[in-house]
Formats: sequence, C-alpha cells, structure tokens
Amino acid sequence: MASLTNNGTKAGSTKSSTAGANNYQFALIALTSLFFMWGFITCLNDILIPHLKNVFSLNYTQSMLIQLCFFGAYFIVSLPAGALVKRITYKWGIVVGLLIAAVGCALFIPAAAYRVYGLFLGALFILASGVTVLQVAANPYVTELGAPETAASRLTLTQAFNALGTTVAPLFGAFLILSAATGDIANTTGEQLEAMRLAEADAVRFPYMLLAIAFLVLSAIFAALKLPQIEEEAVETEGGERASAWSYRHLVLGAIGIFVYVGGEVSIGSFLVNYLAEPTIANLPEAEAAHYVAYFWGGAMVGRFIGAYAMRYIEDGKALAFNAVLAAVLLLVTVFAGGKLAMWAVLAIGLFNSIMFPTIFSLALKGLGRHTSQGSGILCLAIVGGAIVPVIMGALADTIGIHLAFLMPVLCYIYIFYYGIKGHKAV
Repeated sequence: MASLTNNGTKAGSTKSSTAGANNYQFALIALTSLFFMWGFITCLNDILIPHLKNVFSLNYTQSMLIQLCFFGAYFIVSLPAGALVKRITYKWGIVVGLLIAAVGCALFIPAAAYRVYGLFLGALFILASGVTVLQVAANPYVTELGAPETAASRLTLTQAFNALGTTVAPLFGAFLILSAATGDIANTTGEQLEAMRLAEADAVRFPYMLLAIAFLVLSAIFAALKLPQIEEEAVETEGGERASAWSYRHLVLGAIGIFVYVGGEVSIGSFLVNYLAEPTIANLPEAEAAHYVAYFWGGAMVGRFIGAYAMRYIEDGKALAFNAVLAAVLLLVTVFAGGKLAMWAVLAIGLFNSIMFPTIFSLALKGLGRHTSQGSGILCLAIVGGAIVPVIMGALADTIGIHLAFLMPVLCYIYIFYYGIKGHKAV
C-alpha cells in the first residue's frame, strides 16, 4: 500500500487523517486540470489529421503517422518517466511533464512557418513526451489518493474531465484549424494553391501557442502547490515480495488491455471526420463533421460521470466486460449499416468507451505496492497502441475502404471483454 505524509507527519492520528483527507480532495481537484489538458491535446489530433492530410496531400496511412509519432512517445518515454517520477516524486514529475508539453506546443510555430510535415511530427513527439510524463505521474497518484476499493471510481471521475477536454477540442479545432480549409481548388493556379496551403499550415500556430502558454501557467501553479506526498511501501502478496512489476500477471494482461483499448479508441476517433464525410454515411463537410466528433467524446464524458457513481456499487471487471460487448456490437452496426444509423452507432461508442481506460488502469495496478510507479510506466508504455493500431487501420482503409476498416477495432473490444471477465484477477 501507499501512505501519505504531509509536512513530515504520518497520517495515523485523527488530526492528520482529517488534514490528509482535505489534502486528498484538494489534490484531486488540482489534478482534474491535467486530465482536461491531455484529453484536449490528444483529441485535437483528430482535427489535425484531416487538416494536415489536405495541407500535404497525404493518404490515410501517411496521415496516421501523426498518431504514430504522438503515441509512439509513450513507448519510448514511459519507462524512463516511471523511473523519473519515482526519483523526483509525483508532484515534480507533473511539473516536468507540463514544461516538456509546453515546448512541444511552441514548436508548432516554426513547423507551420516552414511547412514541413516532419517538423509537425517532431513537435507532436515532444508534446506527447510531456503528456506521457504527466500520465505516468498523475494516474497512479489519483489511485493512491484515497481508499483502494474506490480507486477505479476515483480515476473514472478524474478521467471524466479528460473526456471534457476531448469533447471541447473538436469544436476548438473546427473553429480555429479546419475553418482555414480552402474548399474548392479546381480553378486555382499553382501560386494560388501554394498560398492556400501556406495559410492552412499557418492555421495551427495560434491554437498551439495558446496551449503552450496554458502548459507554462499550469507548471508554475503545480510547482507552487503544496500537494500530499505519496510514499510507496512494500505490500504482502501471496507468494512473497516480487522482484518487479513485470512479475504480476494481471498487470501484464492489463498492459495489453491498455494497448488494444487506446488503439481501438484512437483509431475510431482518428477516422471519424473522414468517415462522416463519406457520401454513404452523412456526406458532411469536414468542418461540420468535426462538430459531430464532439458527440463521440461527449459520450465518453457522460459515461465517466455516470461510471464514477455507478462503479461504487458494480464490480469493476463486470462493468468493463459489459461495456466492451456493447462497443463491439455498435462497431458491427457501423460496418454493416449505412446512413444515419451507422453515423450514430459509431458516435455512441464513446459512451461505452468511457470507463475502460481508468478501470483497466486501476485493476492492473491493484496490489503492486512499491512497484506502483514501475507498473504505471508499463501501462503508459502500452498506450503505444494508439500509435500502431491506427496505422494498421489506415492501411486497411487504403486497401479495403474506410467502412470495412472499422471491423478491426472489434478485435480490441473482444480482448477487453476477456480482461474484464478473467484477465484482471491477480494470481
């Protein structure tokens, strides 16, 4: 288990327990801003993909390199981030993550100026590296700020604010980024087309400059805050103390669960704008389709607020399995139907995605004790699914069509069902 220290006092006495409870509440409130910000940043990629696809005339596979670079950072940075957080504490890990994210956002300004796709990808990688450090520090911090039996409910509640960020981001992106789309370019000269593409690339400068400033302000705030310090301690486990987090089967299976969940969710979100623009689905212009993406992420937000309450009374694994089945059914409707039915089926998946990440995360970390930081790093490492699965889905969309490509995430939800029923159980 983990224990709280506040100003050097153990949380054993009634007085310090009351103070600790107050600090828990204050810390959780402060952390919600972080969950909002990285949800916002992550979902903004769903707007960036169709925008840069137009700017650089990319195919689906090439445009998915955005997600490859963003989520690939989790694979490269997560384990070093886990070691860093263990060394400098959760609080200072959060501050470092915010500063790195600010640098990544600021790099969008020269990337837009030079209009080089590789520079955009590099900026995204640095931005995602900062978000990775934030994830490694903040997720386990939330699970430890309170009773273990309510960890999933608590993380689901804070993740609801993550979903609020993902709900707002498409509207923000549609207004500031996709609104710069040139539309019909059939009658333009080469010089006019080049000027239009420069203007479209330049559209990302202002929003990412605002985000850089926001990250810098948050880093200063968290550096000044007095947050409760969590100390990881050894726990008694069946079979004795284990050498590392890798020794826990339910953690490893949980990492696979995070991989397929993030991969499936990011794949669906990444293709929504293009999918809704299909003539057989909704035939919407990209800027208008981006507004509908907010329904997908808004469903996740609503589901997390509901889940934060309901999961105090429902077993975590059963709730996870139930949602996975419904998400898979909606995907099958998305593939084999058309028109408005297919559109609303794919958008409704967000509601059932809602509890998956926080539930898998908390179930996988259960009982890790002093290996919690390492376990969190491993789970964040698995977020690389958001880099790999969308590229595979992009290749499928280029070969068999965007409609049938939505069959692939069904496999992801089948595994999540297994983890909810059996895989999460500690051995």
